[in-house]
Amino acid sequence: MRSSAIALVLLSWPCGLLAQGGPSPGPSEMSLQVDLREAPRRIFHSRMRIAARPGQFALRYPKWIPGEHGPNGPIGDVAGLVFTASGKRLSWHRDSDDMFRILVDVPQGANEIEAQLDFISPPPETRGFSGGASASAHVAVLSWNQVLLQPEEAAPARMRVSASLRLPARWKFGTPLRSQGGGDLISFAPVSLEELVDSPVLAGEFLHEIPIGPPGGAPHFVELAGESEDLLHVEPQLKSQWDALVAQAQLLFGAHHYRSYRFLLTLSDDLAHFGLEHHESSDDRVPERVLLDPDLRLSRLAGLLPHEFTHSWNGKYRRPQGLATGDYQKPMRGDLLWVYEGLTNYLGNVLAARSGLFTPDQSRGAFAFSADMMWAHRGRLWRPLADTAVAAQVLYGARDDWDAWRRDVDFYLEGDLLWLEADTMIREATKGERSLDDFCKRFHGGQSGMPAVEPYTLDDLVAALSQVAPLDWAGFFRKRVFDVAPDPPLGGIERGGWKLVYGPEEPEFHKSFEKARKLVDLKASAGIVATDEERVLILDVVPGSPADKAGVPPGTRLAAVNGRKATGDRLRTAVAETARGGKLELLVENAETYSTHVLEYKGGLRYPRLERDGSKPDMLTRILSPRPDPSRR
Repeated sequence: MRSSAIALVLLSWPCGLLAQGGPSPGPSEMSLQVDLREAPRRIFHSRMRIAARPGQFALRYPKWIPGEHGPNGPIGDVAGLVFTASGKRLSWHRDSDDMFRILVDVPQGANEIEAQLDFISPPPETRGFSGGASASAHVAVLSWNQVLLQPEEAAPARMRVSASLRLPARWKFGTPLRSQGGGDLISFAPVSLEELVDSPVLAGEFLHEIPIGPPGGAPHFVELAGESEDLLHVEPQLKSQWDALVAQAQLLFGAHHYRSYRFLLTLSDDLAHFGLEHHESSDDRVPERVLLDPDLRLSRLAGLLPHEFTHSWNGKYRRPQGLATGDYQKPMRGDLLWVYEGLTNYLGNVLAARSGLFTPDQSRGAFAFSADMMWAHRGRLWRPLADTAVAAQVLYGARDDWDAWRRDVDFYLEGDLLWLEADTMIREATKGERSLDDFCKRFHGGQSGMPAVEPYTLDDLVAALSQVAPLDWAGFFRKRVFDVAPDPPLGGIERGGWKLVYGPEEPEFHKSFEKARKLVDLKASAGIVATDEERVLILDVVPGSPADKAGVPPGTRLAAVNGRKATGDRLRTAVAETARGGKLELLVENAETYSTHVLEYKGGLRYPRLERDGSKPDMLTRILSPRPDPSRR
């Protein structure tokens, strides 16, 4: 890197992100220069100047990244690590008991060191969050935690960082950070390390900034980048739905805790696909044709932005105490992820409906999908929902085979059902005078202002819900979250005036899910989930299903269906024909062994949907309807 180091200026840190726990040795400082000019080759160059002291000086690479819920810092992709002081190279070694801890020998008389490293972004299709694929020929997402080391004794909220960035020619960028100057070198206003790590950068050759939301108040933007210009056309209807999303979120929570908000939306098949929340932005990565393909738009985009936006309130501002460590090395406790992620999943679906990103039928399809998935996850017979949260760090990225028996991060989809039930209970108990919206405004609202962290415990949650409706919330959560529950919580669907039913017609939401992910989802009929590609793989088998009783092994290849080469369509057709007396015989290749499995099944295709129960008021439709803006009456 040819640029000179940025002068370091020690400033008092502003109010904003509040450290929760962790060491507090006083302010520290460093400069950080990142060069993305070789990002198309999937390599990021970084150079740091760090205040240091003589002797053995300990540095740490961020390990526990907020929002990733696990020790996922991608240190295995760090290369080219070199330390110098006054131009002389220094010796260093890794702590053999802690791979994220680097010990540097600093000579007498030195009060700072220079460190340089390269971060090697993984190739396409590598899964993960900041450890997943993050660069292509035309776009890159910089998560600052990938490219830095911090002094061991420095608290992230107290450490001041002056950061700068170089981009490939003609590339543009979007970030919540405040930039200073321009041209070849982009400099950012000094911020705490905590704010820096919370403020990713989306950069690309093709990038559009789209203002969204109602006029007045904090500005909101979609920063849209992709592999080519033709992928980035946003239709007026989608733009108006994004406008409504901002408006409906403000009505739901009543306040916000950011200066501005940016959806960093990446359209690429060469980057990992996920959403990761931040106070003033979200890192949202979706397939490159998501704006052109209706199935991709429904399945991969419509619910993503509402979910990640909700996290600015539920997850970033109000955060479970066990996740508010203020330290990238201290283990985080995920015991309340059924609130952090589960409530967010529910509210994200509600906001998608209220903003028009989901139609009413698609919204009901999302709840039916969650209910069906949670029925299929028979791991609930041995594992309570609470354990899927505590064990999240080992369940993220778990294999597909035996997923229904293992039970994975179910706090997302079961959160839809759990919090819908809580919402309907409040509405019923207060005769429609209050709802979960009132809880959200009390618990997540407060006064608008700078980003901040307000930790909470389960007792705080129960107390806040009791203020909205005096019900036995501790008992409610004990039964549904902490006890083994053989059946998913369908009380919200039923109390909301609907019921879960099955039939041969595949709902739009379910069909889009299959198409977008190239799956054959037959959980509710034969008990199989398979890939819908030329090579058909049996990903999972539902315990107790016809496929399970026939001994079909998951994690194998489906070679033939009823004597013919297996395809996704032939598998669907064979299952459908069982309703008319057809047979269902599968030839499975398990490593180098073939076996035939005859399924005793005559039920045809079965897909979940919600059907109106006319004996009860239609509470669900009221929940999903847009809230009127009282200021416009």
